[in-house]
Amino acid sequence: MMTKTLERLTSQQAMPEATKVVIIGGGIVGVSAALTLAERNIPVVLIEKGHIAGEQSSRNLGWIRKTSRHFDDVPLALAADKLWADMPDRVGHDLGYNQCGIMFLAKTEEQMATHETWLRSVQDLNLDSRLVSTKEVNNHVPGGEQQWAGGIYTPSDGRAEPAIATTQMAKAAIANGATIIEHCAVREITTSGGQVSGVMTEHGGIKCEQVLLAGGAWSRRLLGHHGVSLPTLPLVCSVMRTKEMQGPTDISVGGPDFSFRKHQNGGFIITQRGALDALLTLDHLTIGWKYLAQLRTQRSFLRVSMGKHFFDDLAIKRRWKCNQMSPFEQIRISNPAVNSALNLEALTNLSNAWPAFEKAELDEEWAGIIDVTPDSNPVIDHISQIPGLTIATGFSGHGFGTGPAAGYLAADLVANTSPIIDPTPYRFSRL
Repeated sequence: MMTKTLERLTSQQAMPEATKVVIIGGGIVGVSAALTLAERNIPVVLIEKGHIAGEQSSRNLGWIRKTSRHFDDVPLALAADKLWADMPDRVGHDLGYNQCGIMFLAKTEEQMATHETWLRSVQDLNLDSRLVSTKEVNNHVPGGEQQWAGGIYTPSDGRAEPAIATTQMAKAAIANGATIIEHCAVREITTSGGQVSGVMTEHGGIKCEQVLLAGGAWSRRLLGHHGVSLPTLPLVCSVMRTKEMQGPTDISVGGPDFSFRKHQNGGFIITQRGALDALLTLDHLTIGWKYLAQLRTQRSFLRVSMGKHFFDDLAIKRRWKCNQMSPFEQIRISNPAVNSALNLEALTNLSNAWPAFEKAELDEEWAGIIDVTPDSNPVIDHISQIPGLTIATGFSGHGFGTGPAAGYLAADLVANTSPIIDPTPYRFSRL
């Protein structure tokens, strides 16, 4: 079930014949890029097959963190912190941004050692992250009944509300001159003389000089149609939100088998942090070998199953003609089934640790598809096989937090201007 509180755009804009840049995908990264380009007076049209933030950009946990990111990914998270802080003034609306801090807990000394190793890896980045003792955990998150070995805490980490953030950024992009077209699928990218010359949509073509693909889990299929192999695999995360309740802290907390953070309505967003559903597809069988290193360390993390979803995915086209219905029209919005058992498992684990959650009442639950790369870092780069095409995708479940900076960086690459951070870690060639 999709969250009922998702804000929506209320006006449909007409499709122009030509523009400078076309963005494919109306998630937080594509919308941030559209806003950035529009603010620079660069003509831009964003095209979304469903509606803005219809998939993972509104279905995530809303965490904005530097903690436990890969070293190479932290500069983007630092840039995002500044953009999130300025975003209410930039878009003229509160996005629920709150620098509440994030704390990851360790149940064992081995888990504590993992936090220590990460902290040493980023010691040159001058973060405010620090290890915390058992006593400090209890002081920051009172009322607990579980003995923790300690944890790691970053006071400058935060949260925002996915149900409103991307839509408000889209409204600001429109106000700055961007065109946003919903319920319109891009069937293919057109070229002339080996260079991007436009896109063909279900409602006709648009001429352009540059295309930015920010299609999330759909990016692999569109690129594959054009002969470009992007190694990403889908995982499903189930989430629940409680009704308003008294909780132990405003800090967002991640335990080994649960996580929770305060929601703006007074409830809490909860998930089973120790488990994701891996619903097998043909892609798992054909490129799964690229993920063997991840699988060795995270096998217990995945709930693997093969069933109807495999055959449903198999029936979705991988090649089509521009005058034929594309997969993006067949499935306007991915809406995977919620694993309520996982949500209940998370709530049970959380209640055992903090009995205050025994009184929690379910308000709603939903699930979203995460597009994971072999190293869990995104690709934000030009595609050399198709000059004029840039992609920003594969955010592996932690793209909401860096979304504003990722979109900004993608806009920098499209505009061929000095990038907000060094894009080297996000090169396509590494995969």
